[in-house]
Amino acid sequence: MRTRYCGEVDQSLEGAEVELSGWVHRRRDHGGVIFVDLRDRSGLVQVVFDPDRADVFALAESIRGEFVLQVRGRVRPRPEGTINEKLSSGHVEVLGTSLTVLNAAETPPFHLDEEDVNEELRLKYRYIDLRRPRMQANLLLRSQVTRALRRFLDDQGFIDIETPMLTRATPEGARDYLVPSRTHPGEFFALPQSPQLFKQLLMMSGMDRYYQIVRCFRDEDLRADRQPEFTQLDMEMSFMDEREITAIMEEMIRTLFREVLAVEFEDPFPRMTWAEAVSRFGIDRPDLRIPLELVDVGDLMTSVDFKVFAGPASDPAGRVAALRVPGGARLTRKEIDEYTDYVGRYGARGLAYIKVNDLAAGADGLQSPILKFLPPEVVTAVMERCAAQSGDLVFFGADRATVVNESLGALRVRLGHDLDMLEGEWRPLWVVDFPMFEWDEKEKRWFALHHPFTAPAVDAPDELEKNPGEAISRAYDLVLNGTEIGGGSIRIHRQDMQAAAFRVLGIDAHEAEEKFGFLLEALRYGCPPHGGLAFGLDRLVMLMAGARSIRDVMAFPKTQSASCPLTRAPGPADARQLQELGLKLRPRSGS
Repeated sequence: MRTRYCGEVDQSLEGAEVELSGWVHRRRDHGGVIFVDLRDRSGLVQVVFDPDRADVFALAESIRGEFVLQVRGRVRPRPEGTINEKLSSGHVEVLGTSLTVLNAAETPPFHLDEEDVNEELRLKYRYIDLRRPRMQANLLLRSQVTRALRRFLDDQGFIDIETPMLTRATPEGARDYLVPSRTHPGEFFALPQSPQLFKQLLMMSGMDRYYQIVRCFRDEDLRADRQPEFTQLDMEMSFMDEREITAIMEEMIRTLFREVLAVEFEDPFPRMTWAEAVSRFGIDRPDLRIPLELVDVGDLMTSVDFKVFAGPASDPAGRVAALRVPGGARLTRKEIDEYTDYVGRYGARGLAYIKVNDLAAGADGLQSPILKFLPPEVVTAVMERCAAQSGDLVFFGADRATVVNESLGALRVRLGHDLDMLEGEWRPLWVVDFPMFEWDEKEKRWFALHHPFTAPAVDAPDELEKNPGEAISRAYDLVLNGTEIGGGSIRIHRQDMQAAAFRVLGIDAHEAEEKFGFLLEALRYGCPPHGGLAFGLDRLVMLMAGARSIRDVMAFPKTQSASCPLTRAPGPADARQLQELGLKLRPRSGS
């Protein structure tokens, strides 16, 4: 039904007859001549209908936006003064000689050129939203990305292997999506949160290098970069340590950005320990484009009378940190109050600050409500440690270390964007040497910081059990512009070490056998050292596309409440289905 895509019609086709099919992007009637911008996924081309062909012209008068057309015509240069340099077809137009309306269309709920369309409306009419050039470009980019990744991994000897979608629920992660079994009444499958155990079993099977672009499911609270179902590029490798694995992954990312975006990354990527990242940036996924860092000043505050600072400074679980903002003295009190409200979202009870109006003037050149509580020598020492200059502003966080890190870490990112401080376009970073476990004060037990199959940086199981809070894992995350795009680790490949890790996590032998017996048994039959990594494909494409949310790079995403306005999923099951599954719905309390 066509000889060319609309976006392919250019000066090289002048004088040629073409057949085109697409949607009416715009229709304009200019006093006896009708112009139609015809659109398909490749772009736009201007089609002209004149009254010399009365039947074609009469039909052209009846068409409206989003009508589906087939057009035949001759390519000719645009008249002088009407060239559109923004379009690949902008130097030419098609004089329409034949027109077929393949399908009429009602007026859509929003125009494709509208920018601020309500997202709920966009998702309800996703098939219209996906006609927008920006959305089509995002999905075409996603296709380019997956093609480049597959090509690289195929060339490196990886095997593409599918793993089950119906599997077993496992602890230590997010909530599972459960699927009731009709053939096993009262029992449930779980949709996989990741193919973790299966890819480890593939290494035990001798597959050596595995990859899969796989759908994963997590029933968790949503945000801009989370969805209940998402896509991972999942990989696992045998007989490789963390340096070898991160090296090959680096090369994959460099190749991807070079081929798809014509961007060159540094070689090698910088590395930073988890402890250093949290200390300097308050977060384990720092955006290195922002030249702001947290500086510890707690040791200077232990003896001051100002309990807001002295208390956390003397508490082993507390932290007092400063964040110097170059040129920040220009911020108004109203702006500072807005930042104070902002850090309150992260648990901070306030946001102390000192404006450095004139450093050479000493105390007279400083401005702050807290100066009266701090000895001059402490203030001087703080200014020196922060390397403050005239015109700067220094923010302070004083609380539990987790609150200070989260609040000042978030403030650092907000200031970097608000004050246009970003340096460079792309800054990758490996974060390594994560803690093996984290303590949950509510449940009074250890949790795996990554997952319970991550190898510790110790050789003896008893050493792991003796000091779980000090244990470092052989894990690594790849961070790009403040977003974690991939994470992985060397895995435990010995049965005794895996059993020890389970015991630290409070998983006794019976529970371990019940839920992971197949893994523990497999480890007894010659498991090679192995490790892997998974990239969040949606996040990666979101960054590459410059999109604001992963929903803008997914064809049919869910809303923030994990629902689909298009299909109205989730929906109720009928009584017969429930009966076959042996399920009965109980009324919710209060209903």
